[in-house]
Amino acid sequence: MTTKPKIALIIGSTRDARFADKPAAWMLKQAQQRDDLDVELVDLKDYDLPLFNEAASNKWMPSSDPHALKWQEKIAEFDGYIFVVAEYNHSITGALKNALDQAYVEWNRKPMGYIGYGGVGAARAVEHLRQIGVELAMVPVHGAVHIAGGDFMAVHPMGANAEIETIEDHLIPAATDMLDDIVWWANATKAARG
Repeated sequence: MTTKPKIALIIGSTRDARFADKPAAWMLKQAQQRDDLDVELVDLKDYDLPLFNEAASNKWMPSSDPHALKWQEKIAEFDGYIFVVAEYNHSITGALKNALDQAYVEWNRKPMGYIGYGGVGAARAVEHLRQIGVELAMVPVHGAVHIAGGDFMAVHPMGANAEIETIEDHLIPAATDMLDDIVWWANATKAARG
């Protein structure tokens, strides 16, 4: 019997004024409409991760901080990940980078996808995240969702603050492609890890 891959939708911003909740809720809805994966929202705000301060990555030795251990246990539950990506100065948030650094073996040989938002749809941050994923032995998928330009201003609170459904006809093809990639690679890597 084949079980559906379990995918984490990780909110990569912890700011009180973050926009991430809106695209995360939309992406969660898209994933939940499918019958070929199970998805769970994972919010970095819920983990209170300290700045990485271990003697080494858990690739080389076990972590000691209880917050890091809790995070590693959570991340280990999943067969793949979709990151909700903000772009800060052409890269990902410090909170997301720290969360990525707090684990290693838990990320290995699992796919990663992206929904990014901002002026250029977090394209530069997503590209940087792909490079980080390669170093963590992850499988960056080709597909990504980018909420950019006029679409971003249509749904952002500093713009028209409309619901994402008002622009989703621009996003659904990319979301479908990315979710298809995640499912295919999650099933392939899960079988290979088994």
